[in-house]
Amino acid sequence: MPLFTAALCGGAAAWLLAGGDRVSRRARVVLAGGVVVPPPGGPVPWQRLAAAVRLRAARRREWVCVPAGLVLALLAGSVIPLVAGSLAVPVVRRWLRARERTRSRAARAAEVLALCGAVAGELRAGAQPGQALTSAIRRTVAGPGGPGPAEAGVLAAAAFGGDVPGALRMAAREPGAEGLAGMAACWRVSVDGGGGLAAGLERLEGALRAERDREESLRAQLAGARSTAVVLAVLPVVGLLIGTALGADPLRVLLHTPLGLGCLAVGGVLEALGLLWCLRIVRGGER
Repeated sequence: MPLFTAALCGGAAAWLLAGGDRVSRRARVVLAGGVVVPPPGGPVPWQRLAAAVRLRAARRREWVCVPAGLVLALLAGSVIPLVAGSLAVPVVRRWLRARERTRSRAARAAEVLALCGAVAGELRAGAQPGQALTSAIRRTVAGPGGPGPAEAGVLAAAAFGGDVPGALRMAAREPGAEGLAGMAACWRVSVDGGGGLAAGLERLEGALRAERDREESLRAQLAGARSTAVVLAVLPVVGLLIGTALGADPLRVLLHTPLGLGCLAVGGVLEALGLLWCLRIVRGGER
């Protein structure tokens, strides 16, 4: 029972740190017609504390491995879980950074796709190319914190008659914004050569949309391999919980007996090899 209690507390803490109450907050926003409704009487102290902790831990989520290892070390009476949790910090950090880069790249690609359609729509409505690009960037690319350096360069070039294709090619160096290189080519051919910029951007939008659909189809086909990797990673934890529920005390066997330590070492190596193999399959399919 202590192991179940610790696991439940650790899961609740991780859920709060990861922003697990977003569903309830989203539901309140939807039911209120888009207006965030605070709880009656203002936020209670534990809600303020959870918000403060979540804000501080937003960029240090990988350090949750250390207290989790400490809890297991105290329950099992061994320092091995604490050492394992400390060694897992750089691995989890690398995984989180990679996931954030993937999300940022996908979001930026979606912004480029929306930008092509917005500029084409502005041009069809009779706007000049520079004005259309400026208005479209402010509506689709610039986030709540204002335009980034790349978007600011394109905005300045479009507003003051600068080298718009050069600014677009510079912005296309950002991960996920490669489609801006095609927009730069359309701009160079159409504006400088007198061609139809709106038609070129609509064709570019279609090509980018088809590429995004291919990526989503590939991601769906690789979902099985990703699910296998997740199951492989969670299965040892499930086995430990089942053994504890049956009264076998697997932590004592694994951490305090020579045979258990040997099984733990061999199992850890096999687990790592299995995860690496699944990741290799996924990366090979992506390539």
